[in-house]
Amino acid sequence: MKKLNLTHWIKISLFSLFVVALLGVLMRYKIAFELPFIAQKNIQHAHSHFAFAGWVTQLLMVLMVNYLSKYTSEVKILKYNTLFWINIIGAYVMLVSFIIQGYGFVSILFSTLSIFVFVWFAILFYKDAKEIPSSSWSKKWFLAALYFGVLSSIGTFALAYMMATKNVPQDLYLSSIYFYLHFQYNGWFWFACTGLFVSLIPADLKNTKENKTVFQLFAWSCIPAYLLSVLWLKLPAWVYALAVISAVIQLIAWFKLVKLSFTIFKLNPRIAGFLKILFIGIAFCVTLKLVLQFGSVFPAISKLAFGFRSIVIAYLHLVLLAIISGFLLAYLYTNDLVYRTSKTVFFLVLFIVGIFLNELILALQGIFSIKYVLIPYANELLFIVSIILFTGIFGMVYFNRKKV
Repeated sequence: MKKLNLTHWIKISLFSLFVVALLGVLMRYKIAFELPFIAQKNIQHAHSHFAFAGWVTQLLMVLMVNYLSKYTSEVKILKYNTLFWINIIGAYVMLVSFIIQGYGFVSILFSTLSIFVFVWFAILFYKDAKEIPSSSWSKKWFLAALYFGVLSSIGTFALAYMMATKNVPQDLYLSSIYFYLHFQYNGWFWFACTGLFVSLIPADLKNTKENKTVFQLFAWSCIPAYLLSVLWLKLPAWVYALAVISAVIQLIAWFKLVKLSFTIFKLNPRIAGFLKILFIGIAFCVTLKLVLQFGSVFPAISKLAFGFRSIVIAYLHLVLLAIISGFLLAYLYTNDLVYRTSKTVFFLVLFIVGIFLNELILALQGIFSIKYVLIPYANELLFIVSIILFTGIFGMVYFNRKKV
């Protein structure tokens, strides 16, 4: 990366994932045992906000600028350094403030700052992306990702307005939260990750008709797919139909992308062995996520999904941990952006095993909760799994400290 220390920023991003995992251990310990001097809600807020700003968003911005650096000048790339520093320092201040005070002046201030930093990044990248050839499909995915990321901020500002006016209708409050979450992980995160994935396609195949179709289907269905998050509202029949159509379109788009993925696997020699298995595992998780998303259009399933907290938590971890975080790690290893040895690969495998066990226990907890049956020692098991996840990322960070 021109005039931008890629090694440095990737190490910082991985350390942020380490911090996210550490907070996960604290949360699980407090649930299973006791930790009276820290409020559980505060850790939850710190965990989720920092995961979004300090881990996923930070690394996606770095990797997108790394892609941009192939096409633009050193001077234009250099300015992103300042932006990255502001974002990561703000994320850590936000992390500490949430742990200490929960939602308070400082945490809200730096949460708001992270939004403005992202908008700043979106504007800069949009301007500089004009130098990326129009034939680049990664460019199209990246620009769509930025659009949906900026759009997600409407949900945050709606929440801020309700808090400021002390008028918080429950339906509007929840709708605003889901608006933000949807356009973050189904918009900004998903489109940016897909843009990175598409960059792995050999140059002579990037102008395929399939690529265009997949992009258009996901792009046009993203906004109406938000309705799938608010099916618990009393929606008019035509709005409900729009939600169903968007779920079907995304399934079709996904299976077309899977077909395209086989081309990448065949022609990209960097994706082999364990990494190929990892990508296939992530693809399975995406398939499961989209099938569950489609299943939510049926009222009986929708009531179960939104009525049991453990099911919601399992779904969010499926998306953010198994799919998004799993992909980002796979992408780093595929492109040799981490120090790739038997030790770092071992700890990556350990982390992936932790993800699988975490999802398995959360899913079982959700399924059994439907019948109001408790799984014996579920909280203790989740605490052990959180230690496995923590150990996995700790090993990756420790053995990656030499170089990238």
